[in-house]
Amino acid sequence: MFRHRHRTLVGLPVLALLIVAAGCSSSDDSGSAAVPSPGAKVTGLCRNLDEALPDKVDGLSREDPEPRSTLTAGWGGSAIILRCGVEQPPKMVDPKVAKGTDPDAVAGGVNGVDWLMEKRDDGSYRFTCANRSAYVEVSVVKGRDSSGALIDLAGAVKKAIPEGIAD
Repeated sequence: MFRHRHRTLVGLPVLALLIVAAGCSSSDDSGSAAVPSPGAKVTGLCRNLDEALPDKVDGLSREDPEPRSTLTAGWGGSAIILRCGVEQPPKMVDPKVAKGTDPDAVAGGVNGVDWLMEKRDDGSYRFTCANRSAYVEVSVVKGRDSSGALIDLAGAVKKAIPEGIAD
């Protein structure tokens, strides 16, 4: 009987260790995003944007992607990912010229923020703001209506990223 109890006591610490390890594992689909590396001026604007971003976007709670950075944000795991300070997209040209030139790239505005919309091969969408002092990219997964995200993010972008031409 003593042996059985000894095995049980040895087994409890192992069980506790497994529970702790399982609790620390990441299975929440928080997503990941490459962190941009802009210059100092744009980094400052992006930090201001990070402070102005809403806690909820299109009904989803903020869950920042890995690695954590003031240049990236996320909502609903990987459903909506924002990256600030990205490079100018190759397809970005004057929105007046861009209309109709590429069926997978459309320019338009939402609540005072101009965006270049690009449909990706996997069915998701990437939006990059135009006519601002820093490029802000918003990715929305396939099957999710992107208009709510752009509406909810417009106020923060207007507040933190002034109109102008990005460096």
